[in-house]
Amino acid sequence: MTTASSQDWISQFREIYEQAVQRFEQGRRGPEQVVGREALAFLDSIGTSAQELYDFVEDWVEDGEPDFEAVAAMTDVRRTYFLTVQEGKRSDTMIPSAALPSGYAKMGGYRWLPRIIAKARAKLRGELAPDIMFGCGADRPFLRSVNMEPAEFLRTVWHAGMDDRLILDAVQKKVATSSTSATPAG
Repeated sequence: MTTASSQDWISQFREIYEQAVQRFEQGRRGPEQVVGREALAFLDSIGTSAQELYDFVEDWVEDGEPDFEAVAAMTDVRRTYFLTVQEGKRSDTMIPSAALPSGYAKMGGYRWLPRIIAKARAKLRGELAPDIMFGCGADRPFLRSVNMEPAEFLRTVWHAGMDDRLILDAVQKKVATSSTSATPAG
């Protein structure tokens, strides 16, 4: 496998993903069993991990989402952040679940928004503890309700930096312009 700077990283990632799906469907469980050892260096070079890939594969096989395109889009945002902002150096920090805002916390009337913002920031930096997933089964309904794709939300958080107001403004704008206007979770 080639390095993360290769133009065809996405095709390598797709191959690894599809093999992981096959292994999961064969009854293998756990990142070590589903993501082949040969893939670890490549995943590391793009700023992701076997655990992250495993979580996406597990949700795809069991829930039918997120699809590969959504996974690749999220991975591309993380990869770009990793290679540009972090200059290919992993963070030494891990954010435990207990450090995240509660799923009941609200911002601008939107329940879940403070938590998903914290998860997105940790995802961008590669700091999510193994038991936390950005784009999980609780994140996806929230993102649908505000008419945002997971990768779009990651980019929004990246560009907003630590300014939560910019993120809230972007969410409110998406809700206001959507044809099926969402209401804040309550």
